[in-house]
Amino acid sequence: MADSPGLGEQALNKAAEIGLSSQLDEVENLDVDIKTDPLKLVQGQVDAVTIEGEGLVMQKDLRMEELKMQMTNIAINPLSVAFGKIELTKPTEANAQVVLTEADINRAFNSEYVRCLRRATPTQLQSQKIHVNGQLRTIEPQNVEFRLPGDGKVALNASMKLVETGKNQQVAFSAVPRISGNGKTVTLENVEYGESEEISPELTKALIDQTSEILNLSNFDLDGISLQVNQLKVEVGKLTLQAEAYVEKIPSA
Repeated sequence: MADSPGLGEQALNKAAEIGLSSQLDEVENLDVDIKTDPLKLVQGQVDAVTIEGEGLVMQKDLRMEELKMQMTNIAINPLSVAFGKIELTKPTEANAQVVLTEADINRAFNSEYVRCLRRATPTQLQSQKIHVNGQLRTIEPQNVEFRLPGDGKVALNASMKLVETGKNQQVAFSAVPRISGNGKTVTLENVEYGESEEISPELTKALIDQTSEILNLSNFDLDGISLQVNQLKVEVGKLTLQAEAYVEKIPSA
């Protein structure tokens, strides 16, 4: 029973869960666990805050299979507790883990939300003019299949419509994902075409850029919480990102 949360902790847990959920389009499961004791709360100290979530959907079709975040030694405004909130008196850092599944990333690639992003961003795929087999063509993505086959690689198989001819062109390649220098995005390197051949370096680059845009951790930032990747693990069917979180505030109801 000693490990059971007190009434104050339970109220704070619930307020934080409601606050975080309000920033998400969908939530399958979300738990916030605040560890401290009444004396420390009065002194403005919290021992630890753990956030664990499953099936968190942000910005329409950008989904995380899992989110785990651990903060320790947190300084708070003790008066905020009376209002059921955890108000930080200074920013804190946390360890975070984000798991994205193959299905999550495919959903983002082919969602209407991301298609709108493409239309709004000329450097992306939608209606972009690129050279295909030496000729300038306007492309429209029909379908993009993103796979995580293992061996530390990702694979893309895209069907692109060439507007001028009305024909579909298939593009397939595998690549090795790497963390970008700023720790915010995942880029693709060491592109291999297997049995197929490269029909357009520009098209390959557009697909790589689109992957980086979808896997940009800024897409998954919460209000007051930003993530920076420091480790990447690629397994069959899922991508695990180990990150540091910079926490300026903990959302609450």
